[in-house]
Amino acid sequence: MANIGIVAGAGRLPIIFAEAAKARGDKAIGIGIKGITSTEIESHVDKFVWFELGAFQKMIFALVSNRINKIVLLGKLRKDLFFRNAEGFDEDTKKILSKLNDNKDYSILNKAAELLGKFGIEVIDPTPYLKEYVPSEGVITRRPLSKEESVDIDYAKKIVGELARLDIGQTVIVKNKTVIAIEAIEGTDEAIARAGVLSKRGFVVVKAARPHQDMRFDIPLVGLETIEAIIKSGGTALAIEANKTLLIDRKEILELADEKGLAITVV
Repeated sequence: MANIGIVAGAGRLPIIFAEAAKARGDKAIGIGIKGITSTEIESHVDKFVWFELGAFQKMIFALVSNRINKIVLLGKLRKDLFFRNAEGFDEDTKKILSKLNDNKDYSILNKAAELLGKFGIEVIDPTPYLKEYVPSEGVITRRPLSKEESVDIDYAKKIVGELARLDIGQTVIVKNKTVIAIEAIEGTDEAIARAGVLSKRGFVVVKAARPHQDMRFDIPLVGLETIEAIIKSGGTALAIEANKTLLIDRKEILELADEKGLAITVV
C-alpha cells in the first residue's frame, strides 16, 4: 500500500483517480486548491488538506508531513488564474515562475516536479490507475463519420499536432478545411462555444496530446460537459487521440451522442 497525494484541480477526474487508487489498496490523500477543487472530493479520499493557489511551500509541508512520496496532478487549472492571483503567491511559487524561459503549461509543471523531487516527492503517471478510461482506436458511436467529416478531421489532425507541440492548446475546430477556432488559455469548451458563434453548424472538433506527451502532466480529457458543448454549439463530429486521451462519463457520452447524431472517433 502506498500513500498517494492527489493535487486536485477542478472537475471529476481527481475523484475518479481517488476511487481507483483505493480500489488497488493505496491510501488516497487529497490536496485541494481553495476556490478550484470540488469539495465533493473530501468524501472520496482518506484524508484531505486545503491550500491556496500559489502556496507551494504549504503544499510541500502537507505532502512531507503526511509521508507522501508519490503524487498525481489531475483536474482543470485555468492558467488565467495565475495572472489574476500572482501577487499573492508565496516566494517558492514566484521563484519557480521567475526561472522559466516561458510560461507554457509543460514548463511550469516540469519545474514544479523538479523541485518536488528535491524533497523526495515523485510526480507519477496516473494512467496505470485509469486504464478503463483510455480508449482504443475506432468509431465508438452508432453513426460513423461522413466523408466530409473525415476529410476535416484529417486536416485538423495536422493543425492540432502543431498546436499541441507548441503547448498552446490541445483542441482545434475545423469546418470545410478551415480552422474556425483553436484552444488557448480559455479551455476546450470555451473554444468550442466560440466556434459555434463563428460557424453556426457542421464543424468537427479534434483533441490531441503533445507529440511527446509526458503522461504525468496535463493529459487530454473529454467528459460529458465537452460533448454537451459540441452539441449545443452545432458540432457534428469529435476525434480524440488513441492511448493518450482520457474519456470519462463514457456511458452517458455515448447515449447523448447517439441520441443527437454526434459521431465520435478515436484516432
